[in-house]
Amino acid sequence: MLDLKFIRENSNLVRESLKNRNTNLNIDNVLDLDEKRRVLIKEVDDLRFKHNKENKEVPGLKKRGENIEVKLKELKELSNDISSKEKLLREIEDELKVLLLNIPNIPHDSVPVGLDASFNEVIREWGETKDFKFNPKTHIEIGEKLDIIDFSRATKISGSNFILFKGLGARLVRALMNFMLDLHTQKHGYKEVWPPLLVNRDSMTATGQLPKLEDDMYKLEGEDYFLIPTAEVPVTNIHRNEILNEDDLPIYYTAYTPCFRKEAGSYGKDTKGLVRVHQFDKVEMVKFTTPESSWDEHEKLTKDAEEVLQLLGLKYRVVVLSTGDLSFAASKCYDLEAWAPGLERWLEVSSCSNFTDFQARRANIKIRRKDGTLVYAHTLNGSGLAFARVIICLLETYQQKDGFVDIPDLSIRNYNKI
Repeated sequence: MLDLKFIRENSNLVRESLKNRNTNLNIDNVLDLDEKRRVLIKEVDDLRFKHNKENKEVPGLKKRGENIEVKLKELKELSNDISSKEKLLREIEDELKVLLLNIPNIPHDSVPVGLDASFNEVIREWGETKDFKFNPKTHIEIGEKLDIIDFSRATKISGSNFILFKGLGARLVRALMNFMLDLHTQKHGYKEVWPPLLVNRDSMTATGQLPKLEDDMYKLEGEDYFLIPTAEVPVTNIHRNEILNEDDLPIYYTAYTPCFRKEAGSYGKDTKGLVRVHQFDKVEMVKFTTPESSWDEHEKLTKDAEEVLQLLGLKYRVVVLSTGDLSFAASKCYDLEAWAPGLERWLEVSSCSNFTDFQARRANIKIRRKDGTLVYAHTLNGSGLAFARVIICLLETYQQKDGFVDIPDLSIRNYNKI
């Protein structure tokens, strides 16, 4: 959430941000309501002052034997006027809060300006393109031939765009979970947590999924609980409504969870295979930092995610997202895209974002400085990594002519044949 004072004092910057994000949102309503709110606050304060002052006169009038009925009538009228204006003020503040919750974060100055993903910029690549001596198959063909992924039975069990891993496929999922968690906890300094998969509306609102993305979320009927779209949601909310000591920062968390997304805006896209599914597994990294350190921490976060791909030996590239492709809450985001030779395309396997104080304002997460002052924390998160698309790239990259797959051993760093 943007600070209301910041919007008031930087209205042109906010308008430019909305334009660059290709967002059709008019902040004039926010500014108008803010002006009405401030006028009402002054009027209420003035009326309260007047009411208190005149109320103190009543004992003196009584003592002098004067008629106090007129004064009491005036005081009652003042009280009614105060109540009426307070009610109007609450209504304006509620309306203002809804508008503020729908204004996206300000992109960092280094973010490329552009209306969509075509303006994203590749900033580096790692790895070599594998030279196959045969026509590489897709992960769909490989998974079905080796009987490690069963798409038809997953559809029977749940519906389209769900996954059933079997045998060594299920073992691969488990191995990836341990491999990534061990790397992030033992080498990168993250503390592992195991969060709930159901979260309340406050948690979803704090990280920016609500109200904007509610149609893409799975909500429990009759209850205000949501299946998490990413571990970012419960992990960031660990410190909601808390004050963190500056000496304790930065705080690093990592978590493995299943993730659930309707993909409401993606019907008709990638309907086969593992590219776009409703339930997928992911290891997530979340950071709480000071405002001064968050940009350096963002680069470190991205490097932590890159190391997973490097250890897996997968070709990838790092893409900085343009203003039009940036997520609602992010100020800057790097996507890591791994190469899938069977599909012959790049697949996003991680998004590493700095949200600055945007989420912290919504979640009321503050830092107590050494001098006692309070500021909002900066929050960051990144996938480290998303399993489904990593599995696509592993199967397609390490496939052999005989139809088997040689992938890196995720515990002792050699190769075993699936």
